[in-house]
Amino acid sequence: MTPAEEPPFLPWNRPLIGDEEIAEVTDTLRSGWLTHGPKALQFEQAVRDDLGVEDAFAVSSCTAALHLAFLAAGLRHGDEVITPALTFCAAPNALLQTGARPVFVDVDPLTFTIDPGAAEAAITLRTRAIVVMHYAGHPCDLAAFRALADARGLLLIEDAAHALYATRDGRRAGSVGDLATHSYYANKVITSGEGGMLIGRAALVRRARLLGRHGIDSSVWQRHGTRSTADYEVTVPGLKYVMPDITAAVGLAQWRKLPAFTARRAQIAAAYTGALAGLPGLATPTVQPGARSGWFLYSIFIDPAAAPLTRDQVAEQLAARQIATSRHFTPVHHLDLYREHANRPLPVTELAAARQLSLPCYPAMTPADVDRVVTALHEVWKG
Repeated sequence: MTPAEEPPFLPWNRPLIGDEEIAEVTDTLRSGWLTHGPKALQFEQAVRDDLGVEDAFAVSSCTAALHLAFLAAGLRHGDEVITPALTFCAAPNALLQTGARPVFVDVDPLTFTIDPGAAEAAITLRTRAIVVMHYAGHPCDLAAFRALADARGLLLIEDAAHALYATRDGRRAGSVGDLATHSYYANKVITSGEGGMLIGRAALVRRARLLGRHGIDSSVWQRHGTRSTADYEVTVPGLKYVMPDITAAVGLAQWRKLPAFTARRAQIAAAYTGALAGLPGLATPTVQPGARSGWFLYSIFIDPAAAPLTRDQVAEQLAARQIATSRHFTPVHHLDLYREHANRPLPVTELAAARQLSLPCYPAMTPADVDRVVTALHEVWKG
Protein backbone atom coordinates (compact mmCIF):
# COMPACT_ATOMS: atom_id res chain seq x y z
CA MET A 1 0.00 0.00 0.00
CA THR A 2 1.43 3.36 -1.02
CA PRO A 3 1.31 6.37 1.37
CA ALA A 4 -1.45 7.87 -0.79
CA GLU A 5 -3.53 4.73 -0.24
CA GLU A 6 -3.06 4.56 3.53
CA PRO A 7 -6.32 4.82 5.48
CA PRO A 8 -6.87 7.94 7.58
CA PHE A 9 -5.56 7.86 11.13
CA LEU A 10 -8.19 6.69 13.63
CA PRO A 11 -7.33 8.16 17.05
CA TRP A 12 -7.93 6.29 20.26
CA ASN A 13 -10.28 9.11 21.33
CA ARG A 14 -11.79 12.22 19.79
CA PRO A 15 -14.23 14.61 21.51
CA LEU A 16 -17.60 15.29 19.88
CA ILE A 17 -18.29 19.03 19.93
CA GLY A 18 -21.35 20.54 18.29
CA ASP A 19 -23.19 23.81 17.79
CA GLU A 20 -24.62 23.62 21.32
CA GLU A 21 -21.18 23.94 22.91
CA ILE A 22 -20.24 26.76 20.58
CA ALA A 23 -23.46 28.61 21.42
CA GLU A 24 -22.87 28.24 25.18
CA VAL A 25 -19.30 29.56 24.88
CA THR A 26 -20.41 32.44 22.67
CA ASP A 27 -23.09 33.34 25.20
CA THR A 28 -20.46 33.36 27.94
CA LEU A 29 -18.05 35.54 25.95
CA ARG A 30 -20.81 38.03 25.17
CA SER A 31 -21.89 38.14 28.81
CA GLY A 32 -18.61 39.68 29.90
CA TRP A 33 -18.27 37.20 32.77
CA LEU A 34 -15.52 34.65 32.16
CA THR A 35 -14.43 33.29 35.53
CA HIS A 36 -16.38 31.06 37.96
CA GLY A 37 -19.91 32.44 37.86
CA PRO A 38 -23.39 31.76 36.47
CA LYS A 39 -22.42 29.04 33.97
CA ALA A 40 -20.42 27.14 36.60
CA LEU A 41 -23.38 27.41 38.99
CA GLN A 42 -25.72 26.05 36.30
CA PHE A 43 -23.35 23.15 35.70
CA GLU A 44 -23.19 22.38 39.42
CA GLN A 45 -26.98 22.47 39.66
CA ALA A 46 -27.38 20.11 36.70
CA VAL A 47 -25.03 17.57 38.28
CA ARG A 48 -26.70 17.89 41.71
CA ASP A 49 -30.15 17.35 40.24
CA ASP A 50 -29.19 14.40 38.04
CA LEU A 51 -27.26 12.53 40.74
CA GLY A 52 -29.53 13.48 43.63
CA VAL A 53 -26.57 14.58 45.76
CA GLU A 54 -26.45 17.31 48.40
CA ASP A 55 -23.89 19.57 46.75
CA ALA A 56 -21.46 19.91 43.85
CA PHE A 57 -18.51 22.22 43.16
CA ALA A 58 -17.13 22.76 39.63
CA VAL A 59 -13.34 22.81 39.67
CA SER A 60 -10.38 23.08 37.34
CA SER A 61 -9.64 19.34 37.06
CA CYS A 62 -10.47 15.96 38.55
CA THR A 63 -7.09 16.10 40.30
CA ALA A 64 -8.19 19.36 41.93
CA ALA A 65 -11.43 17.67 43.00
CA LEU A 66 -9.48 14.77 44.52
CA HIS A 67 -7.08 17.09 46.36
CA LEU A 68 -9.97 19.11 47.76
CA ALA A 69 -11.78 15.92 48.76
CA PHE A 70 -8.77 14.78 50.78
CA LEU A 71 -8.29 18.21 52.34
CA ALA A 72 -11.98 18.50 53.23
CA ALA A 73 -11.80 15.03 54.77
CA GLY A 74 -9.05 16.27 57.07
CA LEU A 75 -6.45 13.73 55.95
CA ARG A 76 -3.01 14.34 57.42
CA HIS A 77 0.43 12.85 57.91
CA GLY A 78 0.34 9.22 58.96
CA ASP A 79 -3.22 8.51 57.81
CA GLU A 80 -3.77 5.55 55.50
CA VAL A 81 -6.15 5.54 52.54
CA ILE A 82 -7.05 2.34 50.69
CA THR A 83 -7.09 2.62 46.90
CA PRO A 84 -6.53 0.39 43.86
CA ALA A 85 -3.17 0.38 42.08
CA LEU A 86 -4.92 -0.14 38.72
CA THR A 87 -5.64 3.55 38.29
CA PHE A 88 -4.08 6.82 37.16
CA CYS A 89 -1.57 8.51 39.46
CA ALA A 90 -3.83 11.51 40.25
CA ALA A 91 -5.45 10.14 43.41
CA PRO A 92 -2.21 8.84 45.00
CA ASN A 93 -0.42 12.08 44.09
CA ALA A 94 -3.12 14.16 45.76
CA LEU A 95 -2.99 11.88 48.81
CA LEU A 96 0.73 12.43 49.23
CA GLN A 97 0.14 16.18 49.15
CA THR A 98 -1.85 15.83 52.38
CA GLY A 99 0.78 13.64 54.05
CA ALA A 100 -1.46 10.58 53.95
CA ARG A 101 -0.20 7.23 52.62
CA PRO A 102 -1.89 5.23 49.85
CA VAL A 103 -2.42 1.54 50.60
CA PHE A 104 -2.78 -0.32 47.31
CA VAL A 105 -5.12 -3.31 47.10
CA ASP A 106 -6.13 -5.71 44.35
CA VAL A 107 -9.07 -5.60 41.97
CA ASP A 108 -11.93 -7.91 41.04
CA PRO A 109 -10.93 -10.37 38.26
CA LEU A 110 -14.10 -9.77 36.22
CA THR A 111 -14.64 -6.00 36.37
CA PHE A 112 -11.14 -4.87 37.47
CA THR A 113 -12.72 -2.52 39.99
CA ILE A 114 -11.41 -2.47 43.57
CA ASP A 115 -12.21 -5.68 45.44
CA PRO A 116 -14.25 -5.19 48.67
CA GLY A 117 -12.64 -8.17 50.40
CA ALA A 118 -9.14 -6.96 49.59
CA ALA A 119 -10.04 -3.50 50.88
CA GLU A 120 -11.42 -4.84 54.13
CA ALA A 121 -8.33 -6.98 54.72
CA ALA A 122 -6.11 -3.89 54.36
CA ILE A 123 -7.87 -1.80 57.05
CA THR A 124 -5.70 -0.87 60.05
CA LEU A 125 -6.03 1.53 62.98
CA ARG A 126 -4.53 4.22 60.71
CA THR A 127 -7.08 3.82 57.91
CA ARG A 128 -9.21 6.92 57.41
CA ALA A 129 -10.81 6.46 53.99
CA ILE A 130 -11.37 4.18 51.01
CA VAL A 131 -11.06 5.58 47.49
CA VAL A 132 -12.86 3.41 44.95
CA MET A 133 -12.33 3.84 41.22
CA HIS A 134 -14.95 2.75 38.69
CA TYR A 135 -12.53 1.21 36.23
CA ALA A 136 -13.36 1.68 32.53
CA GLY A 137 -16.84 2.91 33.47
CA HIS A 138 -18.02 -0.21 35.33
CA PRO A 139 -19.20 0.69 38.84
CA CYS A 140 -17.56 -1.10 41.73
CA ASP A 141 -19.75 -2.87 44.29
CA LEU A 142 -21.24 0.33 45.70
CA ALA A 143 -23.47 -1.35 48.27
CA ALA A 144 -20.59 -3.42 49.65
CA PHE A 145 -18.29 -0.43 49.97
CA ARG A 146 -20.95 1.77 51.56
CA ALA A 147 -21.64 -0.94 54.14
CA LEU A 148 -17.91 -1.48 54.77
CA ALA A 149 -17.20 2.23 55.22
CA ASP A 150 -20.14 2.67 57.59
CA ALA A 151 -19.25 -0.40 59.64
CA ARG A 152 -15.63 0.67 60.08
CA GLY A 153 -16.21 4.42 60.47
CA LEU A 154 -14.38 5.35 57.26
CA LEU A 155 -15.02 7.94 54.59
CA LEU A 156 -15.97 6.56 51.17
CA ILE A 157 -14.67 8.58 48.21
CA GLU A 158 -15.61 7.65 44.64
CA ASP A 159 -13.28 8.39 41.75
CA ALA A 160 -16.05 8.41 39.15
CA ALA A 161 -13.96 9.89 36.33
CA HIS A 162 -14.80 6.93 34.05
CA ALA A 163 -18.40 6.44 35.09
CA LEU A 164 -20.47 9.59 34.70
CA TYR A 165 -23.64 7.78 33.62
CA ALA A 166 -23.00 4.36 35.12
CA THR A 167 -25.24 2.62 37.65
CA ARG A 168 -25.13 -0.48 39.79
CA ASP A 169 -28.15 -1.99 41.51
CA GLY A 170 -30.11 1.15 40.75
CA ARG A 171 -27.56 3.53 42.29
CA ARG A 172 -25.70 6.06 40.18
CA ALA A 173 -21.91 6.01 40.35
CA GLY A 174 -20.84 9.17 42.18
CA SER A 175 -23.96 9.31 44.35
CA VAL A 176 -23.07 6.80 47.06
CA GLY A 177 -19.79 8.01 48.52
CA ASP A 178 -19.37 10.74 51.12
CA LEU A 179 -17.55 12.50 48.30
CA ALA A 180 -17.08 11.74 44.61
CA THR A 181 -15.12 13.25 41.75
CA HIS A 182 -15.75 13.66 38.03
CA SER A 183 -13.29 14.33 35.23
CA TYR A 184 -14.15 16.36 32.14
CA TYR A 185 -10.69 16.06 30.59
CA ALA A 186 -10.44 16.07 26.78
CA ASN A 187 -10.66 12.28 26.42
CA LYS A 188 -13.37 11.55 28.99
CA VAL A 189 -17.02 10.53 28.53
CA ILE A 190 -17.91 14.21 28.26
CA THR A 191 -15.40 17.02 28.13
CA SER A 192 -14.95 20.67 28.98
CA GLY A 193 -11.33 20.53 27.77
CA GLU A 194 -10.08 20.53 31.33
CA GLY A 195 -12.24 20.44 34.42
CA GLY A 196 -13.82 18.35 37.12
CA MET A 197 -16.54 18.26 39.75
CA LEU A 198 -16.52 17.47 43.47
CA ILE A 199 -19.81 15.97 44.61
CA GLY A 200 -21.21 14.72 47.90
CA ARG A 201 -22.23 15.57 51.44
CA ALA A 202 -23.01 19.26 51.82
CA ALA A 203 -20.75 19.93 54.81
CA LEU A 204 -17.72 18.39 53.09
CA VAL A 205 -18.35 20.10 49.76
CA ARG A 206 -18.83 23.45 51.51
CA ARG A 207 -15.45 23.05 53.16
CA ALA A 208 -13.90 22.07 49.84
CA ARG A 209 -15.49 25.09 48.13
CA LEU A 210 -13.94 27.38 50.73
CA LEU A 211 -10.55 25.71 50.30
CA GLY A 212 -10.86 25.87 46.52
CA ARG A 213 -11.32 29.64 46.31
CA HIS A 214 -8.31 30.80 48.34
CA GLY A 215 -10.10 30.33 51.66
CA ILE A 216 -12.21 33.41 50.86
CA ASP A 217 -15.61 33.45 52.53
CA SER A 218 -17.59 34.24 49.35
CA SER A 219 -17.18 33.79 45.61
CA VAL A 220 -16.24 36.64 43.30
CA TRP A 221 -19.64 36.22 41.61
CA GLN A 222 -21.38 36.76 44.95
CA ARG A 223 -19.27 39.81 45.71
CA HIS A 224 -19.85 41.18 42.22
CA GLY A 225 -23.59 41.13 42.82
CA THR A 226 -23.92 42.23 46.43
CA ARG A 227 -20.76 43.84 47.74
CA SER A 228 -17.37 45.22 46.79
CA THR A 229 -15.06 42.69 45.14
CA ALA A 230 -12.41 43.76 47.66
CA ASP A 231 -14.72 43.11 50.63
CA TYR A 232 -13.81 39.62 51.75
CA GLU A 233 -12.28 37.62 54.57
CA VAL A 234 -9.83 34.70 54.40
CA THR A 235 -10.69 32.04 56.96
CA VAL A 236 -8.46 29.10 55.91
CA PRO A 237 -5.28 28.83 53.79
CA GLY A 238 -6.86 27.89 50.47
CA LEU A 239 -5.99 27.21 46.86
CA LYS A 240 -7.28 28.36 43.46
CA TYR A 241 -9.22 25.44 41.98
CA VAL A 242 -12.42 26.97 40.56
CA MET A 243 -13.76 26.17 37.08
CA PRO A 244 -14.07 29.26 34.83
CA ASP A 245 -17.34 29.93 33.07
CA ILE A 246 -15.85 29.41 29.59
CA THR A 247 -14.97 25.86 30.60
CA ALA A 248 -18.30 25.37 32.37
CA ALA A 249 -20.16 26.48 29.25
CA VAL A 250 -18.69 23.58 27.27
CA GLY A 251 -19.25 21.15 30.14
CA LEU A 252 -22.88 22.21 30.61
CA ALA A 253 -23.71 21.55 26.95
CA GLN A 254 -21.85 18.23 27.06
CA TRP A 255 -23.62 17.17 30.27
CA ARG A 256 -26.96 17.44 28.49
CA LYS A 257 -25.62 14.97 25.90
CA LEU A 258 -24.31 12.48 28.47
CA PRO A 259 -27.17 9.93 28.08
CA ALA A 260 -26.86 9.95 24.29
CA PHE A 261 -23.05 9.77 24.40
CA THR A 262 -23.18 6.81 26.78
CA ALA A 263 -25.79 5.04 24.64
CA ARG A 264 -23.53 5.40 21.59
CA ARG A 265 -20.55 4.05 23.53
CA ALA A 266 -22.68 1.09 24.59
CA GLN A 267 -23.64 0.43 20.96
CA ILE A 268 -19.98 0.38 19.94
CA ALA A 269 -19.12 -1.88 22.87
CA ALA A 270 -21.89 -4.32 21.89
CA ALA A 271 -20.67 -4.36 18.29
CA TYR A 272 -17.13 -5.12 19.42
CA THR A 273 -18.20 -7.84 21.84
CA GLY A 274 -20.29 -9.60 19.21
CA ALA A 275 -17.69 -9.33 16.45
CA LEU A 276 -14.67 -10.33 18.53
CA ALA A 277 -16.20 -13.33 20.26
CA GLY A 278 -14.32 -16.50 19.47
CA LEU A 279 -10.92 -14.97 18.70
CA PRO A 280 -8.57 -17.23 20.65
CA GLY A 281 -6.82 -15.61 23.57
CA LEU A 282 -8.94 -12.44 23.40
CA ALA A 283 -11.31 -11.66 26.27
CA THR A 284 -13.89 -8.86 26.08
CA PRO A 285 -15.23 -6.82 29.03
CA THR A 286 -17.67 -8.24 31.55
CA VAL A 287 -20.65 -6.22 32.79
CA GLN A 288 -22.06 -7.52 36.06
CA PRO A 289 -25.83 -8.20 36.40
CA GLY A 290 -27.58 -5.08 37.66
CA ALA A 291 -24.85 -2.78 36.32
CA ARG A 292 -24.79 -0.24 33.50
CA SER A 293 -21.29 0.65 32.38
CA GLY A 294 -20.32 4.15 31.34
CA TRP A 295 -18.03 2.58 28.69
CA PHE A 296 -15.25 5.11 29.01
CA LEU A 297 -12.95 2.27 27.95
CA TYR A 298 -13.52 -0.76 25.80
CA SER A 299 -10.81 -3.07 27.09
CA ILE A 300 -9.73 -6.29 25.48
CA PHE A 301 -7.43 -8.65 27.37
CA ILE A 302 -4.93 -10.69 25.38
CA ASP A 303 -3.54 -13.93 26.74
CA PRO A 304 -0.18 -14.48 25.00
CA ALA A 305 -0.38 -18.23 25.61
CA ALA A 306 -3.52 -18.54 23.49
CA ALA A 307 -3.44 -15.53 21.14
CA PRO A 308 -1.20 -15.40 18.05
CA LEU A 309 0.50 -12.22 19.31
CA THR A 310 1.18 -10.44 22.57
CA ARG A 311 -0.78 -7.38 23.64
CA ASP A 312 2.03 -5.04 22.56
CA GLN A 313 2.38 -6.78 19.19
CA VAL A 314 -1.36 -6.41 18.59
CA ALA A 315 -1.07 -2.69 19.36
CA GLU A 316 1.81 -2.42 16.89
CA GLN A 317 -0.16 -4.22 14.17
CA LEU A 318 -3.14 -1.91 14.67
CA ALA A 319 -0.86 1.14 14.63
CA ALA A 320 0.56 -0.07 11.31
CA ARG A 321 -3.04 0.08 10.05
CA GLN A 322 -3.39 3.67 11.36
CA ILE A 323 -5.55 2.63 14.33
CA ALA A 324 -4.52 4.00 17.72
CA THR A 325 -4.93 2.12 20.98
CA SER A 326 -3.99 2.79 24.59
CA ARG A 327 -3.18 0.94 27.82
CA HIS A 328 -4.97 1.52 31.13
CA PHE A 329 -2.92 1.60 33.26
CA THR A 330 0.65 1.17 34.31
CA PRO A 331 -0.16 0.17 37.91
CA VAL A 332 0.71 3.01 40.25
CA HIS A 333 2.93 0.81 42.43
CA HIS A 334 5.18 0.25 39.39
CA LEU A 335 6.00 3.97 39.25
CA ASP A 336 9.19 5.13 40.97
CA LEU A 337 7.45 7.36 43.49
CA TYR A 338 5.22 4.54 44.75
CA ARG A 339 7.43 1.45 44.74
CA GLU A 340 7.94 1.74 48.49
CA HIS A 341 4.16 1.48 48.97
CA ALA A 342 3.95 -1.90 47.20
CA ASN A 343 3.68 -3.98 50.36
CA ARG A 344 1.31 -6.77 49.25
CA PRO A 345 0.91 -8.97 46.15
CA LEU A 346 -1.58 -7.71 43.57
CA PRO A 347 -1.88 -10.63 41.15
CA VAL A 348 -5.07 -9.55 39.35
CA THR A 349 -3.73 -6.03 38.90
CA GLU A 350 -0.48 -7.39 37.45
CA LEU A 351 -2.31 -9.69 35.05
CA ALA A 352 -4.69 -6.97 33.86
CA ALA A 353 -1.86 -4.50 33.32
CA ALA A 354 0.06 -7.02 31.23
CA ARG A 355 -2.87 -7.98 28.99
CA GLN A 356 -5.21 -4.95 28.73
CA LEU A 357 -5.57 -2.92 25.52
CA SER A 358 -8.08 -0.08 25.03
CA LEU A 359 -9.73 0.06 21.61
CA PRO A 360 -11.23 3.25 20.17
CA CYS A 361 -14.74 3.68 21.63
CA TYR A 362 -16.32 7.14 21.51
CA PRO A 363 -19.42 8.85 20.09
CA ALA A 364 -17.57 10.54 17.22
CA MET A 365 -16.81 7.11 15.71
CA THR A 366 -18.81 6.12 12.64
CA PRO A 367 -20.08 2.58 11.98
CA ALA A 368 -17.34 2.35 9.33
CA ASP A 369 -14.73 3.20 11.97
CA VAL A 370 -15.99 0.39 14.20
CA ASP A 371 -15.99 -2.08 11.29
CA ARG A 372 -12.46 -1.02 10.46
CA VAL A 373 -11.22 -1.87 13.96
CA VAL A 374 -13.00 -5.23 13.92
CA THR A 375 -11.66 -6.10 10.46
CA ALA A 376 -8.14 -5.17 11.49
CA LEU A 377 -8.26 -7.39 14.57
CA HIS A 378 -9.53 -10.34 12.55
CA GLU A 379 -6.70 -9.78 10.05
CA VAL A 380 -4.17 -9.70 12.88
CA TRP A 381 -5.52 -12.95 14.33
CA LYS A 382 -5.30 -14.61 10.92
CA GLY A 383 -1.66 -13.56 10.67
